[in-house]
Amino acid sequence: MTDLFGEVKLGALTLPNRLVMAPLTRNRADRDGVPGELAATYYAQRASTGLIISEGTQPSAMAQGLPRTPGLHTEAQIDAWRAVTDAVHAAGGHVYCQLMHTGRVGHPDLVRHSSLRHGLLPMAPSAIPPLGMAKTYDGPKEFVPPRVMTRHDIEVTIADFADGARNAIRAGFDGVELHSASGVLPHQFLADGANQRTDEYGGSVTNRVRFAVELSEAMADAIGADRVGLRVSPGHRFMGLTESDVDDVYPELAHVVGKLGLVFLHVYETGNRPLTRVLRSRWPTAFIVNPHPDGGRASGTLADAKELLADGTADLVSFGRLFIANPDLLHRFQAGLPLTEPDPTTFYEGEHRGYVDYPAYAP
Repeated sequence: MTDLFGEVKLGALTLPNRLVMAPLTRNRADRDGVPGELAATYYAQRASTGLIISEGTQPSAMAQGLPRTPGLHTEAQIDAWRAVTDAVHAAGGHVYCQLMHTGRVGHPDLVRHSSLRHGLLPMAPSAIPPLGMAKTYDGPKEFVPPRVMTRHDIEVTIADFADGARNAIRAGFDGVELHSASGVLPHQFLADGANQRTDEYGGSVTNRVRFAVELSEAMADAIGADRVGLRVSPGHRFMGLTESDVDDVYPELAHVVGKLGLVFLHVYETGNRPLTRVLRSRWPTAFIVNPHPDGGRASGTLADAKELLADGTADLVSFGRLFIANPDLLHRFQAGLPLTEPDPTTFYEGEHRGYVDYPAYAP
């Protein structure tokens, strides 16, 4: 039986266990997208897990869609992230950077140092705004219809992700994860409810997976496929995103991207375990599952992790919110210790409270 607490190879890395800290948006960078000093403490506290995947990090100013999310496109951002990766490595851990472009989930008033401040709208495959309200530094605002990405916009965005991957390696990350889940830009291209294009990036399944494939290829060319992973969330209805053909789109995506030799596929489940198993069968390298068996926000359990490993569905298992309040989650799982419940009111923004003040278990 595959042991959650045993070693596993991931590209050139040998991870001490198969537990992964999933990306968690915490909104604690400054307004220039520079991670704060507490970020190094936060990630180092959780370094006992086999692999940490950072919060979503924008490879360009245009990619930002939420307040106080970090970037990796300025020297100040790269320097700040280097302090984080140094702290994680000093604690014996491994850390990947998740690169994220929010696409239509943004607002012209949000980004300080980009053409958005001069009226340029957020970009998306089609001019379909998300549901809900945009989060800005001035409070919630109505989403605006995004501008339709031109071929030039697509090429520039792909180049931005390749540069972001290079910058991640410069900042000391062990690799990068392409965020193609939870309603962000690559997910918008995959979803027929958000993508109504009639060119080579819309319509058929082959066309709708093209953008994610080209992003993956560019990032692999930039830093090596064995340092690039891909995250997906089939059927995740984030801010009104809809997908009618997940059973066709995601096996095709796994098949095509799998040929590139990426180091892992990371699946955020939305209650469709049969599809997860199909993707496992299509994917040739490491397979990470973030279990959400009921399709809701609640994470799976240690029992779910053991089941996924035992039946071969997963090679590694990731958890998100459990890591917020349990920096020593690995130890608690190993020793059968009780878990601390996180406080949702401190998930986003703020400073140390709810961020670095959750203690390790003490009897």
